[in-house]
Amino acid sequence: MKAVRPVLDRIPVRAVLVDALLVAFASVDVWLQLEYDTPLEVALSAAACAALALRRRFPLTVFVLSLPAALFSSVVVAPLAALYTLAERSRDRRLLIVCATASAVASALPWPLSEYATDDRIWTFIDFVYLLATAAAPVFLGQLVQARRDAAARLAEVEEAREHERLLHAQGVLARERAQLAREMHDVVSHQVSLIAVRAGALQVGAKDAETSEAARTIRELSVTTLDELRHMVTLLRASGGRATELTPQPTLAELRQLVDTSGIEVTLEGELPSGIGAPAQRAVYRTVQEALTNVRKHAPGATATVRLWQEGDELGVTVTNTPPTRPTLELPGSQQGLVGLGERAENLAGAFESGPTATGGYRAHLRLPAEPD
Repeated sequence: MKAVRPVLDRIPVRAVLVDALLVAFASVDVWLQLEYDTPLEVALSAAACAALALRRRFPLTVFVLSLPAALFSSVVVAPLAALYTLAERSRDRRLLIVCATASAVASALPWPLSEYATDDRIWTFIDFVYLLATAAAPVFLGQLVQARRDAAARLAEVEEAREHERLLHAQGVLARERAQLAREMHDVVSHQVSLIAVRAGALQVGAKDAETSEAARTIRELSVTTLDELRHMVTLLRASGGRATELTPQPTLAELRQLVDTSGIEVTLEGELPSGIGAPAQRAVYRTVQEALTNVRKHAPGATATVRLWQEGDELGVTVTNTPPTRPTLELPGSQQGLVGLGERAENLAGAFESGPTATGGYRAHLRLPAEPD
């Protein structure tokens, strides 16, 4: 027979109260038998009642302790409660059948056996049948409670599986959308930027004056850089919603000078930042300068810009300020999403980003980050 596994989990307060009431109820059952039972029978019955306090941890042991009380006395509560607990916690049906039969035999067998007469056999058998039916009741009830608990656990597993399926479906939809976006970027955006790079290269070669040639060179280099970033973005989008991977290679402060030199505008780079800051902070500084200079080219033709790297106390960051435009501003598309993205990036690093016009008609972008290295 399979041994009944003890329940080692922590018993909640409600269960302790239920067990206390059950012990008290069984004690009242023993008290009613005091007038008819001997001291030994009362002691065995009291031991069975006390053992009910441990019925959740040792159900089989408690049931075995209740059998002497059922044999020597007429107590009812302790044996039936022990049998119910055993049925509610055991999955061995053969063990439950044996225990129910043993309980019925112990309750039906007359004691002392010396007083057992031949004429009592029929009534003993009748008592055994009725008591067996009585013992079957807590067994069936315990098994029902166990089945209900198993069904609740199964329903929880099914709900968890459904939630997992919904998540997989959402990831599949996201993967298809990313793949479609990757195709559009590759087929449309990359194609058009490639044409810009080719035309700029041709203009650089055929230009007759140095200023035009330099401007064409800048356009071509920026187009090539944009194509490289687009390729990495397409690779990321084609990851189909898998584990997030960063775009590679990621810019660092070491590339800031090159960004300034290829910006196509007059930029002054001031200050410096410590080399020990983390990669996320370096990317945030780089992207802030990149977005600010892009906005200067788009919205402030002929303006000059100043990029100031700074560290003050436990904070560091960058401030990009540009002068007012000196040429008419062209109407170019803009959604402010770049500035929004800079604010979100700064917030993720426990910092802050501010931007707005200056008193002199220019514009200012200010990034502030914690100085602790990541």
